[in-house]
Amino acid sequence: MVKITAGDVKNLREATGAGMMDCKNALVEAEGNFDKAIEVLRKKGQKVAAKRADRESTEGLAITKINTEKTVGVAIVLACETDFVGKNDSFKELATQFVDIAINHTNKESFLQADFNGMTVADKLVEQTGVIGEKLDITAFERVEAAYIGSYTHIGKIAAIVGLSAAVDKADVLTKDLAMQAASMGATTLSYNDFDPSFVASETEARIAVIEKDNIELGRLGKTLKNVPQFISMSQLSDAVIASAEEAAKAELKAEGKPEQIWDRILPGKMERFISDNTTLDQEQCLLDQKFIKDEKQRVADYVKTYGDVTISNFKRVTLG
Repeated sequence: MVKITAGDVKNLREATGAGMMDCKNALVEAEGNFDKAIEVLRKKGQKVAAKRADRESTEGLAITKINTEKTVGVAIVLACETDFVGKNDSFKELATQFVDIAINHTNKESFLQADFNGMTVADKLVEQTGVIGEKLDITAFERVEAAYIGSYTHIGKIAAIVGLSAAVDKADVLTKDLAMQAASMGATTLSYNDFDPSFVASETEARIAVIEKDNIELGRLGKTLKNVPQFISMSQLSDAVIASAEEAAKAELKAEGKPEQIWDRILPGKMERFISDNTTLDQEQCLLDQKFIKDEKQRVADYVKTYGDVTISNFKRVTLG
């Protein structure tokens, strides 16, 4: 019988992260062969992974990596089943090792097939599923390339990376602010110009239906009814729509008996309110059209302009769950 030393067990533990007894048993089964012992642990992981395939991996860690030149950034989520595992130092170290590999790949498929100390990243996930006893998975992989990249991570739960068209002065501050905005406010796209008209139309119909339903109950209770918007995106506010809204505002001022000579002072505020009330989709989902979290008096697009001749090239956001 092959003698298994404490040093053998220690080496296998350091290589795999498996528990002492699991390492010892694997070495015994492999008759002391180190590589075969790793394979034994991997097969155990496959069995555990198969049993836990239908489990939800909604905890874990969102993490980013930016290259030295600050021209490429990636964000990934290493997911597990419980918050306890997600907060473990060895789990965090594994996520760091993964993102160091991810920075060199353009998509999730390539990343999962990348080398991880003699095995693929995908195999390492399976191995660690056996070691930890929970389903591990890469549930998100996003990459951005630009003239300048910055990022922000919120307590390991949400991460965002933002790319700029130019490396302007204080680009690090701008990208961090923008990434924080994206992480906090959950934008899904850059501008309302990115929306498909059919999506906007169906979303408008759905939102109006919800508000009208709510108003039935509010009316029954004798409470103030919610405003039912005609539109929800700037993409719907054509020149004709804006002109019509302005005429309606003027008619309202006239009906209120406001002197015509002061209309020019009142109309801008009314039009601003009209646009705000009828662009709720943009404010929720479009990064440039959201109110800037550090100064809600301006939109994100206005904040970006304060940095000069620069635009947001792209941004990506990842989150647990």
